[in-house]
Amino acid sequence: MPYPNTALSAGQLAIIAVVAVVTLAAWISAVFLAAREPAQRNVPAAGTPENSESAPTGVTDPTPTAEPASAGGRKAA
Repeated sequence: MPYPNTALSAGQLAIIAVVAVVTLAAWISAVFLAAREPAQRNVPAAGTPENSESAPTGVTDPTPTAEPASAGGRKAA
């Protein structure tokens, strides 16, 4: 005869199953949430008029102003 009280009751088995299913659902939801594309926002920059033709505040010219360093990081003599 097996040891008494070693078998799990139906309620305990149901709790184990519910915890497993909820954990799996949360993990799958987290994976899909992390993998989605970021939302596209078509909102103008703060402090700029909506129909302005000029660049918004804080935008600078992307061209570099300093000379690039030569090989080795030293200036040529």
